[in-house]
Amino acid sequence: MSTDKLIAGLQDKADKLRIHSIRTTTKASSGHPTTCLSAADIVSALFFHAMRYDPHDHSNPNNDRFVLSKGHAAPLLYAAYAEVGAIPIEKLDTLREIDSELEGHPTPRFKWADVASGSLGQGLSIGVGMALNGKYLDKLDYRVYVLMGDGESAEGSVWEAAALSAHYNLDNLVGIVDVNSMGQSQHTMYEFDTESYRRRFEAFGWHTIVIDGHNMREILAALDEAKRTSGKPTMIVAKTLKGKGVSLFENKDGWHGKPIPAEDVEAALKELDKPEFDYEFKIESPPKREVNIDVAAASEMAPPNYQIGEEVATRNGFGTGLAKLGEVNPLVVSLDGDTKNSTYAQEFMEAHPDRYFECFIAEQNMVGAAVGLSSRGKIPFVSTFAAFLTRAFDHIRMSAISVANIKYVGSHCGISIGQDGPSQMGLEDLAMMRSIPNSVVVYPSDAVSAERLVAEVAQHKGIAYIRTSRPKTPVLYPNDEEFKIGGCKVLRSSDNDKVTVVAAGVTVHEALKAYETLKKEGVHIRVIDAYSVKPIDAETLRKSASETNNTIICVEDHYYDGGLGDAVLNAVAKDGVSVHKMAVKELPRSGKPEELMELYGINAGCIVKKVLEVKE
Repeated sequence: MSTDKLIAGLQDKADKLRIHSIRTTTKASSGHPTTCLSAADIVSALFFHAMRYDPHDHSNPNNDRFVLSKGHAAPLLYAAYAEVGAIPIEKLDTLREIDSELEGHPTPRFKWADVASGSLGQGLSIGVGMALNGKYLDKLDYRVYVLMGDGESAEGSVWEAAALSAHYNLDNLVGIVDVNSMGQSQHTMYEFDTESYRRRFEAFGWHTIVIDGHNMREILAALDEAKRTSGKPTMIVAKTLKGKGVSLFENKDGWHGKPIPAEDVEAALKELDKPEFDYEFKIESPPKREVNIDVAAASEMAPPNYQIGEEVATRNGFGTGLAKLGEVNPLVVSLDGDTKNSTYAQEFMEAHPDRYFECFIAEQNMVGAAVGLSSRGKIPFVSTFAAFLTRAFDHIRMSAISVANIKYVGSHCGISIGQDGPSQMGLEDLAMMRSIPNSVVVYPSDAVSAERLVAEVAQHKGIAYIRTSRPKTPVLYPNDEEFKIGGCKVLRSSDNDKVTVVAAGVTVHEALKAYETLKKEGVHIRVIDAYSVKPIDAETLRKSASETNNTIICVEDHYYDGGLGDAVLNAVAKDGVSVHKMAVKELPRSGKPEELMELYGINAGCIVKKVLEVKE
C-alpha cells in the first residue's frame, strides 16, 4: 500500500489510542489522559510501524525495547499493547484497579513493561543499559526506544545518560522528547523551544532531529533516519500539544493528572471518533535469536586463598571474589563510578574487560543502566563509595519496583575510613538499603566472608547490598567457611557469658579485642558476627540473648538510626531482651581511624566499658 494509506492508518490508530486513554482514565476516576494524547501519534508510529517485535512473545530477546520514561502516560502504553493484540481490549477497563496489572504507572506486573517507570528522569538511563547489552554483550540488533517528557529533561540523570550513551556510541538507542511545554504546575523550562533541546543533545554527542510530533509523515521520516544513523544515539525532539485532539483540554493549563469528567466524555470522544480507516498492519517480528550462555554453578568458583590473621581489607576481598565469579558466571557484569581502584572492581575489569562498563562520576545513571542490563538477564554489580550511593537512592528504590536483579556494593563505609572526613563516610547506607523491600544486606568482616558473600548474593534473585570497608582487617575464617544469607557466626561463647555483643564489619574486630580484655578480668561475653544484616539471624540472636541475661550490646560503624542495631531490635523486641546500641551519634570529623573509633564510642575500649556497665 502507499505511504498515504500507511499514514492514514497510523493516524486512525493514534486516535484509537487517545479514545482508550480518555475512556479508561475516566472510568478509573484518575490518571493522566492529556499526556497520553500528546504522545499518541508517536506511539502509534512506533508500535504499528517502526518497532520490530513479536506482540505475542514478550520474551523474544531480539524484540525492540520500548521504555516509557514518562510513566504517567501508562494508559497510552496499555492501549498500544491492546491494539496490537498483546492483551485483550477489555482488559483496559481494569486500569488502576487493585487486582489489575495495569497500574497507574507501569511496573513489571504488566509483563510487557520491562521496568517500572514514573519517577521521572530515569528512562533514558535504563535505555542505556538495554542498549549496552544489545550492542556489546548479547550482540543482538534490537533497538531501544525511550519516550521522555520535556519536563523530566530538567533532571540531571537525563544528562548523565546522554553523556554516557554518546561515549559508548549507542547507535541502537533512540530517544524521543515529547515537547508539549506543560509540566504539572506550570510550563516547562523551555516551553516550545525545540531548538534548545536539540542543541543540548547535539552538544552531548547525539544525532538530533526536530519534528512536529503530530505530523505522521515527519514522525516516520525521523524514525527511519534514526535507523540509518551510525556511531551515535539519536534524539527526536517532537513538538506536541498536551491533550491533542480534544478541545476541552488541548494545550490548556490545569489538566495535568485529571481525567475528563464523565459528563464530558461523550463530547470529547466524538471529536476523535472518525470513520475507521481499513488498513491491515503487519508488525515486523525480529528473527528469534537465542542467547545461550553457559552458567556454571557458583560452587565451581575458586575458593578464597588467605591465611588466618593475614591483614586484608574486605574491599579487596570483594574485588578478588567478583573477578573469580566472572570466570564461572558470564551473566555477571560490573559497573563502577570512577572508583574502581578503591572499590577494587578493577580486578573484574582486568579479568573481564568486555563485561566491565565505566560509568564515571554519575551514580544515578549508573544505577539506571544497571536496571536496563538486569532487564536483559544480566547480573550487574554496581560499586562506588557507600556515601555516593545515597545520591542514587531514588534510582535504587525504583530498581526494586522494577524487580531488578542488581547487587550494590558500597565501600569506604563508616568513620573507619579516617582522615578523608564526613563527606566520604557512608554512615546512612545500612538504613537506606534495609528500607528497600525484599532486599538483602550483608556486611563482611574479613576477606574470606567478603569473597563468599559475593557468590551468595549473585545466586540471590533480587536487590542485594554488600558493605565493604577501607581498613585492612585480620582474616578470621578458614577458606572453606560458608556464609549463607540470613546467617551469622558465633565467634566466642561459653556457659558463663554475661552479655552478647553483636557486631559486623570492622566492629567485629573491636568486639574480639574487647573479649580478650574482659576475659583477663574474668568477664565472659559472647561475640556474634552478624554479617547478614538483612535478613538477620533472629533465632541465633534470641537464643544467645536468653543465655546471656537477656542482654545484647550492638556495636556498629554507622549512624545510630536504621542500621544493624535496629535490625537486632526488630529481631528480639518481642522477647523482653534489653538491647544497647553503640553507634555514631553525631556528625563525625576527620582523624585517624583509631582516634575516630574511640571518639565516637565504637572501639574495643568503649565496648569493654559498656559491658561492665550493663552486665549485671
